[in-house]
Amino acid sequence: MKALFLSAMDVWLFRDGRPFNANGDHRAESLFPPHPSVIQGALRSYYLSLDKSLQYENADAVIKRVGTAQQGPDGFSLRGPYLARRENDYLIRYYPQPADAVSVPGARHTIRSAAVPQGQPDGLRTNSPTPDLLGLADPLEKGETGLWLSEKALDAYLRGQTVQGVPAGDLFQRQAYPGIGLQNDHRVTKDGALFEVEYIRPGDDVGLYVEMDGWDDWPEQGALQLGGEHRAASFTTVKPLPWPTPPTPLPPKFKVYFATPAYFEAGWIPNNWEDFFDGKVELIAAAVGRYDWLGGYDYAAQIHKPARRYVPAGSVYYFKTSGASWRKDRPFAMTQDGQQFGYGQILIKGW
Repeated sequence: MKALFLSAMDVWLFRDGRPFNANGDHRAESLFPPHPSVIQGALRSYYLSLDKSLQYENADAVIKRVGTAQQGPDGFSLRGPYLARRENDYLIRYYPQPADAVSVPGARHTIRSAAVPQGQPDGLRTNSPTPDLLGLADPLEKGETGLWLSEKALDAYLRGQTVQGVPAGDLFQRQAYPGIGLQNDHRVTKDGALFEVEYIRPGDDVGLYVEMDGWDDWPEQGALQLGGEHRAASFTTVKPLPWPTPPTPLPPKFKVYFATPAYFEAGWIPNNWEDFFDGKVELIAAAVGRYDWLGGYDYAAQIHKPARRYVPAGSVYYFKTSGASWRKDRPFAMTQDGQQFGYGQILIKGW
């Protein structure tokens, strides 16, 4: 297992999944951290470029070396990316604010978990697809959003403690720049083609942490293209950070925190929870953020790819069970697509 720390050599651009052109939508927003598919594409392209003898027209040789966008080569897998910052010679991972967080009154950037799930009170009718609701005992007020939790803070949060988060602006800045479309044949501006693009500028010592398995001859350091407009990122290999394993058996009441986006065929849930668990589990409540949209552009066909909806990182699902455990025959990831590339990375704690 290799671990990489990616640092921006300029600003980064990671557009969300909505189709964009100067004549249609006037603003291109960045999704940060980017989806795992962005990272796997950048790493595969870089690794392919290291073999100078490879003939790119030999599709079989290319696939054998780096796989495809849907399936990597044998033995290849990724975990991440995660927002990370170097602090006193240590690398600290940061995670999005959990979707079930409630702000603590009078304390800036301080959050706790919402009140435990409860059955719907008599006389209250909702269209909730789960039997219980979160936060019924909490005050009805708008809380702080956009915080990030260090790994230590997230662990304490998931165990029910009050923690202090870090505002996004302390880790990275979003910077928007205007532009105008051009007529390529005459190199003049197009009428009504004014647009705006949002870039990401990470703070000092802030970057992306990703773990990779399968390429033992990966160099210790280098530079590669990452994200839109072929922006540059430098990388260095670092010591891999530990990742928690699922408790066995699972606690009678447990919650799942999504550290990276996940794809489910039924939208926000899979068709069958038995795809992930041995034994019966019941989803009783959930806090799910707004869907992430992931699409992209098919350069071979010169069309936009269909956009797919992903459960965003930070979502929290509450379960009940009686003796169930994680399936030993599958990786510790809760997603129905992309687990090899880092989708559906989760943390499990009792509640």
